[in-house]
Amino acid sequence: MSDDVPFDRSFAAEPGRVEEVSPGIRRLVAPNPGPFTFTGTNTFLVGTRDIALIDPGPLDDEHRAAIDAALEGQRLSAIIVTHTHRDHSPLARPLAEAHDAPVYAYGPHTPARPPRPGESSPLDSAGDVDFAPDIALSHGDAVEGAEWRFVAVHTPGHTANHICLELAGTGTLFSGDHVMAWSTTVVAPPDGSMADYMGSLDRLLAREDERYLPAHGGAIERPRRFVQLLALHRRQREAAILRRIEAGDTAISDIVERIYKGLDPRLVNAAALSVLAHIESLVERGAVTCEGPPRLDARFGPA
Repeated sequence: MSDDVPFDRSFAAEPGRVEEVSPGIRRLVAPNPGPFTFTGTNTFLVGTRDIALIDPGPLDDEHRAAIDAALEGQRLSAIIVTHTHRDHSPLARPLAEAHDAPVYAYGPHTPARPPRPGESSPLDSAGDVDFAPDIALSHGDAVEGAEWRFVAVHTPGHTANHICLELAGTGTLFSGDHVMAWSTTVVAPPDGSMADYMGSLDRLLAREDERYLPAHGGAIERPRRFVQLLALHRRQREAAILRRIEAGDTAISDIVERIYKGLDPRLVNAAALSVLAHIESLVERGAVTCEGPPRLDARFGPA
């Protein structure tokens, strides 16, 4: 199997424009493009009269107005959040109050592990720590409306509370930020966990979904092969990190410089956190040593 993940960056949906991606599923892109959000957050409206809204997006007046316009003449009966980053969940509460609709999610924002003393992540501000769902969804729980039924698939890794959503009877999985067509997913400790992320990829590989609709970028039409290649890519990245440590690179900054050639400077911090996530997993498995717990500023060596 080739290790090249077939990323597709051709997605060019216009923010604020409602687009039908399949019968009964509409997509509305928020105006928040960036190095971590691509063209913006995809908000999905499922149903024709009785609507479920997936990932309402950031607190943005323009996006909220576009959602309200798309809902005209219909009833919003459920708001479902895949995870609690600020490009996904903050608009949930204002919309819930305006439309008298309950908010569903796995739970509030919590890190994959407790932050260590003095530890701060460049991505800390991404967490929507004020969020709380009205109804918590565990793995396998369902949300039902007149025209749709969603089943939650718990996929921790990007965040501890990340879920994907199966639209029952359609072969479609709303994959949030766990699997995206345009890029790999940021896994940034302490918020994220690489071991959890890889386990969640295995959970998806055990399924028979036919199509993914991610929270950023376009659809994934051959999801099983795509996930297989993502998992292979992550394993090869881990092997490259281990080789650099065995070759004498003891600092994460040195490892990033050597294995992320031509990296966008805006993504250096995210790359460092991804390397840390891999190293945490390697330390847990006894393949890498570290004095004290793994941190961005720690020194590492081969076991």
